[in-house]
Amino acid sequence: MSAIKETNFQFPEQTNFYRGKVRDVYTIGDKALVMVASDRISAFDVILPEAIPYKGQVLNQIAAKFLAATQDIIPNWVLDVPDPSVTIGRICEPFKVEMVIRGYLAGHAWREYKSGKRQVCGVQLPEGLKENDKLPEPIITPTTKAAVGHDEDISREDILARNIVSEEDYVQLEKYTRALFERGTMMAAERGLILVDTKYEFGKADGRIYLIDEIHTPDSSRYFYLDSYASLQERQEPQRQLSKEFVRQWLIENGFQGKDGQTVPAMSEEWVNTVSDRYIELYEHIVGEKFERRDISDLEGTMKANIEASLNRLV
Repeated sequence: MSAIKETNFQFPEQTNFYRGKVRDVYTIGDKALVMVASDRISAFDVILPEAIPYKGQVLNQIAAKFLAATQDIIPNWVLDVPDPSVTIGRICEPFKVEMVIRGYLAGHAWREYKSGKRQVCGVQLPEGLKENDKLPEPIITPTTKAAVGHDEDISREDILARNIVSEEDYVQLEKYTRALFERGTMMAAERGLILVDTKYEFGKADGRIYLIDEIHTPDSSRYFYLDSYASLQERQEPQRQLSKEFVRQWLIENGFQGKDGQTVPAMSEEWVNTVSDRYIELYEHIVGEKFERRDISDLEGTMKANIEASLNRLV
């Protein structure tokens, strides 16, 4: 197999297993989480039928690079990256909010603004903005996990009033979010990119806050190209984006937006390879290094051996 669609490992001391949209997560006692970045791809809250070779490796390695580059701001959950597609980390109790931060009026925030709203998650926005305009300053627009369906917008005031996060912790999450976004913005600019918006997830272990999950990947962030931003804004033309938006556009063009009654279009081998190549391009542009394709002759066997060797050292 040339792509990891799913894994079904069994490790010593394994106590739980969870399969998300794109990750397979193994719990090892109360000691560690093994997070496998599969090659599954999702859009419009639907897992698409074909896996994309190297996609998991791309996302895992981008996240590893940015997590390592922000350790001076906040400790993170990572204990080891034993395999190109795997991260092993400490078990944290996740905060039940995702900290979304936006430097530009794009995506969901623009759709809300365009509909006439001038408040997003309790944050007031000025009149007269156009799509993709830079905001006067970055704004935090949190979401909370809905029990069923999509994440939901929520304001700082509601988070505190409903005691979803304590005020002391929430103030710290805001500080971390702004500092991480500032660092991500600086690193993006070095690569000729604009970090438009992104999200961070945090957890707590032994009374300490950790940065968890992935950061600054094209699946969790939106990037524009710096060199063409101003001229495209002036002409009110769409921005060139570095994200998985091209996958969503292909689905829309083929009659699928995740709505009832719609069928996911067939993914030809040519299209799958195109998506794989685009993800590799994303990696090389964001990271600034040539992507080294992993050996795929025995993907699962190699991955399992790498994980077990790491667990033997860690636990």
